[in-house]
Amino acid sequence: MSVGLTPGQSPVKPSDFLEEDLVASTGGRAADIRTTGIELRQGAGWVKEVVELMSSMRFAISALSVLCIASAIGTIVPQNAPPINYVNQFGAFWAEAFSAFDIFRVYNAGWFMAFMALMLVSTSLCLIRNTPKMLRDARSWRMAVREQAYQAFRHRAEFAVSSPAEAQARLEQVASALRDKGFSVKVPPAEPDRPALVAKKGSTNRLGYIAAHLSIVVISLGGLIDSELPMRASAWWWEKTPVQLTSLDESDLVPETARLPQATPSYRANLLVPEGLSADIAVLSHPDGSFLLDLPFELALKAFRVEYYNTGMPRLFASDVVLTDKGTGQVREETIEVNKPLIHRGIAIYQSSFDDGGSKLHLSAHPFQGPLTKVLPLDLAVGQSIPLRSGEQTITLEVSGFKPINVESLGEGADATEGFQRHVASVVSPAANTVKEKQLQNVGPSFNYKIRDAAGQAKEFHNYMLPVELEGARVYLSGVRSSPDESFRYLRIPADQNDGIEEFLRIRAALAQPELRAQAAEAFARASAPAAMVPALAQSAQKALDAIAEGGLQNLADILEQTVPLAERDKAADVIVRLLTGAFWEAWQLARQADRLPRLERTDENLEFTQRALNAFSDSLVYDAPIFVSLNDYKHIQASVFQVTRSPGKTTVYLGCLLLVLGIFAMLYIPERRVWVWISHDDQGSPRAVRVSASTPRPSLDFDREFEDLKIAAGR
Repeated sequence: MSVGLTPGQSPVKPSDFLEEDLVASTGGRAADIRTTGIELRQGAGWVKEVVELMSSMRFAISALSVLCIASAIGTIVPQNAPPINYVNQFGAFWAEAFSAFDIFRVYNAGWFMAFMALMLVSTSLCLIRNTPKMLRDARSWRMAVREQAYQAFRHRAEFAVSSPAEAQARLEQVASALRDKGFSVKVPPAEPDRPALVAKKGSTNRLGYIAAHLSIVVISLGGLIDSELPMRASAWWWEKTPVQLTSLDESDLVPETARLPQATPSYRANLLVPEGLSADIAVLSHPDGSFLLDLPFELALKAFRVEYYNTGMPRLFASDVVLTDKGTGQVREETIEVNKPLIHRGIAIYQSSFDDGGSKLHLSAHPFQGPLTKVLPLDLAVGQSIPLRSGEQTITLEVSGFKPINVESLGEGADATEGFQRHVASVVSPAANTVKEKQLQNVGPSFNYKIRDAAGQAKEFHNYMLPVELEGARVYLSGVRSSPDESFRYLRIPADQNDGIEEFLRIRAALAQPELRAQAAEAFARASAPAAMVPALAQSAQKALDAIAEGGLQNLADILEQTVPLAERDKAADVIVRLLTGAFWEAWQLARQADRLPRLERTDENLEFTQRALNAFSDSLVYDAPIFVSLNDYKHIQASVFQVTRSPGKTTVYLGCLLLVLGIFAMLYIPERRVWVWISHDDQGSPRAVRVSASTPRPSLDFDREFEDLKIAAGR
């Protein structure tokens, strides 16, 4: 056996080969693989160019690249979140810029679906163009490869023979070795300079290419079926128009032109069901508003269950539901958990989140401006509102939310307040939470409400039911913001000895009365100075009380800056603070006496409360609310938020994924291998050698070992 050139044989040149010789010797790499598309022979020039571009491999790859980048963006950027989240995360400018390109709902953006459709069309045309060629090539035995191509093959072997009988025996031995290796062997018609034997294995590799490309078409088709495209097409066909829907209570007022029927082919809608109630209409979001979707079943929520870890963080959400089919009357009792949906007639019902189902709150409205101290009891449910009279103006109180459990991160030491405020802010903007060491603690129920003036302008408030331990003191927290774009700023009202806010409200009402401020200043002066100095000291103390009553501590600081030289300012500030603290104490005691309560002793605890109350009173002027609403009791009513989806394209996508796996497996693990065997003759026409050559599109060490084994088996 010899390998390489035989004695007296000159090297071959590429010009000696036919095209099929080159294709075989290069392992198929010189095959007709082009990046151009279908070239029409007839039609307008622009039509030919469009068809060629759409059916070209370069266009399909470009569309696929755009979709991959867009999908990566959709994975990184949270989708379909409230707009305020994006403003807090990216800033107003970039949030607006990203919104213009539908980055926050990228998978249903018009441009994304357009690229997906273009990729589907382009890949389909590529398949139409290349599939017949690949199938023909897979079935082809390539019998026309000439003996001159032998030297061009990387894998080749030559076995010397001396007679036709020996040549035939060697040929049969090679054929047997090939069959043992799993090759299909065929004897072509006897022709000069043509193979005496051809063999191939792994031709199904071509089917892998077809399956992989077909999977892109199938997955794209399934994605388009499950996108918003069918819903938009249905809305156009049925002449439906979205409406602005602020509450499901308005569903009866929504016209038929905004209601989609049960026959809507695909959708992803939200369904809110309070405990003890049922619902059969879901809300389907649209860029221009919302549609109401009539469901083929009615879903009743028996109970919503939340289980918590020891830290107070939830670990399980589960809804016990009763589903009643409208068509058949079938009743099913099931439990829906996160990632464990209920599927009925091709419609999947997922546990998406939870909300308040109209909890009933027992509230107290405390006057927060003027000398009034009368408390107004209120019974409102979440989502309800009531008009109130505050002085000369009419306001509207709207209860907008309630949470029975609030797990907050309380820091330690001097950073306690900052850590708590950052954690509360993180509810609006996760990036705001920078507390390194967290102490998670359930601080009790909280509720949200809005106070809307006669002009329709509203402020939003976030109040906690129970006092929170901050900086060694128990305080009631009340957050306020003027717009949803802002984070809550918290007023800290000190809790009194009874863990309430009555003493602070009593002080606030007292400081709103000029006569009582004057009495408090005089009482402080009489208790602190000789009779001759009482008028001057009382006048100074009254000025300090009047200053904070009008504008808080900041107003007092501004007066000091305007009236006291810089060199004497620190000393004067120390004197004024003592005057203010003493007069403030007397104002508190006079207010208690007016309510027929005894004076308190000047203990350290009472003096600390006085200082905290003074700071809170100063901040309350910036808080600027006509009333303060506290929560006394509540009846919690849960509501489950379900995501209701009809996804007819899901099976199509699964089929595409299966084709993709099979196609990639075939391409990677079923390499195509071809073998040609010639009987070489001398000048007199007598057989002198049996030549064996082999090729594969992807050379590998495995194929090298396989060919070596073949040579050994054939040469025995």
